[in-house]
Amino acid sequence: MNISIVTIIVALLAIVLAWKLLKGLVKTVALLGILVIAALFIFGGGL
Repeated sequence: MNISIVTIIVALLAIVLAWKLLKGLVKTVALLGILVIAALFIFGGGL
């Protein structure tokens, strides 16, 4: 399985968990952080 697909699946799971468990500004910051890390990992070649 391609590493990009795995990264997207992990990011989606993290988004679902953050959406269900967090509230307010903390949720927004967590969602943005997940998005940035996933984008860097996929498009930037990894951390």
